[in-house]
Amino acid sequence: MDVKVAIQQLRLSFGKKEVLKGIDLDIVKNRIYGLMGPSASGKSTLISVINKMISFEDGVTMSGSVLLDGEDIINGDIDEVSLRKRIGTVFATPTPLPRSIFENVAFGPRLNNSTSRAELHALVEQSLRKSFLWDEVKDRLQESAMKLSGGQQQRLCLARTLALNPEIILLDEPCSGLDPISTAKIEEALAELKDQHTIILVSNNTKQIARATDFVAFFYLGELIEFGATDKVFTTPAVRMTEEYIQGKFG
Repeated sequence: MDVKVAIQQLRLSFGKKEVLKGIDLDIVKNRIYGLMGPSASGKSTLISVINKMISFEDGVTMSGSVLLDGEDIINGDIDEVSLRKRIGTVFATPTPLPRSIFENVAFGPRLNNSTSRAELHALVEQSLRKSFLWDEVKDRLQESAMKLSGGQQQRLCLARTLALNPEIILLDEPCSGLDPISTAKIEEALAELKDQHTIILVSNNTKQIARATDFVAFFYLGELIEFGATDKVFTTPAVRMTEEYIQGKFG
């Protein structure tokens, strides 16, 4: 298998509190990985290590390595700006720019001066189609993005990420505030996107993890308790704690 991200003995502490405890995890290219577990298990922290948003935090100490295509993004000299072009992130709360729907998607590519006007229009349409939003907004592209519903805004944020053609897409609870219809559209988009992107989905919704992912990692208090193919983990978990979490006995 083609490993895209190799996490090796990753330990991370905020001050004296250790929040990731020797994590080993291989992320294979063009698959959807689910990270599940109760709050404060380290899932979102792991996301912030991969995209190096952790560098904005104070009092962080780390050891181990995170290899992106073999290059260590923790201990190496990788440029953070270049890294974030390769790794797109969609957060729990939609954050559309106070601009038109079109400009939200066009903003990043235009900033890079990498496309002509015709190419830019094609890219915006393509990105909105990939995020399953095009049919809903194609006749109102010049309207403010702030007028969209919460579910539409979240798909717009996904389209904005896709416009930069990242290799990896990180999603941190992207459906936490969405209705079932909007959630289903996000999941449908992810199923198609994995052909071209590697996707890591953080979710406290075990049913979503079961539906939408190929592999799942179960975290508890900073430890990786169990990892495997999603269907296997959900039908025959190897660890009792995993089974109890899936059954809703704690969380």
